[in-house]
Amino acid sequence: MRVLFAALASPGHTLPMVPLALAVQAAGHDVEFAVGEAVHPRLRTFGLAAFRPADVFYEIYAEDLRPDLENRRPDLVVHGWGVPGAAEAAQQVGIRGVWHGFGRLFPDGIGLVRPTGTGRPHLDICPPSLQDKDFLATEATIPMRPGTRTPSTPDPGLVYLTLGTAFGSPDLLRTAIAGLAPAYRRVVVAAGRVTPAALGPLPANVTVETWVDQDAVLARAAAVVHHGGSGTTLGALAAGVPQLVLPQGADQFANAEAVFTAGAALRLTAFDAGTIREYAAQLDGCRPAAAALAREIAEMPAPARVAERLADDVS
Repeated sequence: MRVLFAALASPGHTLPMVPLALAVQAAGHDVEFAVGEAVHPRLRTFGLAAFRPADVFYEIYAEDLRPDLENRRPDLVVHGWGVPGAAEAAQQVGIRGVWHGFGRLFPDGIGLVRPTGTGRPHLDICPPSLQDKDFLATEATIPMRPGTRTPSTPDPGLVYLTLGTAFGSPDLLRTAIAGLAPAYRRVVVAAGRVTPAALGPLPANVTVETWVDQDAVLARAAAVVHHGGSGTTLGALAAGVPQLVLPQGADQFANAEAVFTAGAALRLTAFDAGTIREYAAQLDGCRPAAAALAREIAEMPAPARVAERLADDVS
């Protein structure tokens, strides 16, 4: 079987598709990504091949991908929620396609076209109790466990901080660090597009990296303070880690509302260092709900099982 994955060229859209791609590849099938060059280096670190269709750098339109589908003739196209053009191209060429979600179904008005009403099934990595109820009632879904988690010993003095790649800024990160550094023995910061140098002098217990192995950090963290991006939200839930969400835009406010309502997180839409410290001190109260969601996620089908199902459906 030949499987082509298509995604927006951003970590938040591409990386959630990697566990299934690796599972398909491990099962002996051919895997390739159609995605802008910005994420090609990240995909290579996983041993996954990628190409840039037509002249696309970020978004993929049907005319970008259709020539490649006609030439490569994959058996299946796994198209991310952010690239409806890839779904359209697969349909035009007559190749079976399936959507791949990146979390909870996003609300209208964030700049993406909602991938609903197409008749194509969705690989859904969001735990059902947290997923949009109308989406579950009207769309065909294939549940799949998000990512992979390596068991580790939690460190009660470790907090993980990230504001993602699109909305983080030096001022926001400095404010969050000032609130967390006095309260934790160690603060690990994934700064994304903010260079560590832009943050200036920092307390000795703060470690800043451009990128971190998020699953590994979450497996050890006592808490995570973040922007509400789908990848970090689901990663923290899978690890059973309570969250303090500081939403900035896109689908982050909806994600914050969902995990807050579930009892697994607290949220702040306006904050200073003192408020962040105050709310972080209350996160232990979110631990039971976070643990319950972690158990729900652990019971979802693993990517390897889903890869087997997809192969059976294509054969």
